[in-house]
Amino acid sequence: MIRRRGAILFTDQRYTIQAHEEVRGARVHIARRSLLAEVSEEIRRAGKKHVAFEPAHLTVAQMQHLQSRAGRGTRWAAWDGFVEKLRTVKAADEIAQMRTAAQLASDVFEEILPLIKAGVTELDLAAEIEYRMRRRGASGPSFSTIVASGPRSALPHARASSKPLKKNELVVFDLGAILRGYCSDMSRTIFIGRASARIRQWYRAVVQAQEAATEVISPGVKASQVDAAARAVLERYGLGRRFTHSTGHGLGLEVHESPRLARGEKALLRAGNVVTVEPGVYVEGVGGIRVEDDVAILARGTEVLTRATRNFLEL
Repeated sequence: MIRRRGAILFTDQRYTIQAHEEVRGARVHIARRSLLAEVSEEIRRAGKKHVAFEPAHLTVAQMQHLQSRAGRGTRWAAWDGFVEKLRTVKAADEIAQMRTAAQLASDVFEEILPLIKAGVTELDLAAEIEYRMRRRGASGPSFSTIVASGPRSALPHARASSKPLKKNELVVFDLGAILRGYCSDMSRTIFIGRASARIRQWYRAVVQAQEAATEVISPGVKASQVDAAARAVLERYGLGRRFTHSTGHGLGLEVHESPRLARGEKALLRAGNVVTVEPGVYVEGVGGIRVEDDVAILARGTEVLTRATRNFLEL
């Protein structure tokens, strides 16, 4: 709760020690009953008649609970995305943290390349990736690591399964590490065996689409322009309809933040934004290709934070 006289963090007795150790810039309130009951009580006690809330972070039931206990006459105003908008622009020290998290993910991917071979399961490789990220200091993965092979690689958000990798198929890796609170997110695609000319052309198209999108990125550019640049390349290759998701998203304390690099997005990019650039091509029954990097937008130019090779690897 943020008031003119300062902020209050409401938590319960399980987090008493942790809250007093970690919280700065706010008074800690340890609730003895439900958090919402004590938040409502504080609103009523303070006599607040105007309260803003974030609808994305409250269920309908929670909101009804607050309204019924805060007292009559309180006016509620939806104020969504306020904190998230502040977080879209990273300070230099935040970008430095994200650079390290991106390098960690890049290093782990290159470390596990010798383990990628026919017979190894997707789950084995996902577990190895997450283990090695933790060994390097990550508090955990940014999301459940994706390893998707063969026809399953055509699923953009496939979960790693017990399927063993086979010869002559694509394998998509999507991984990220949380390091000191900040996320990284990268994707690479390899081929087990010798790829056909068609697969090689698809890969070339995806990499060129990613390069075109990255070149457009700069302060003041519309988010939709970045998406359009990637799509234009894939359209030239006749693969436009095979690109089924947005070109990228913001990255920070959460793996998906603003701004979103997609059709119709009017937000202007700003220095301090960190975004993913991840065009992909997905063909049902055959497989998918996605190449993703984290890009920091600086006052002058951009910096690609993820450094793992983007060469087409045939293992």
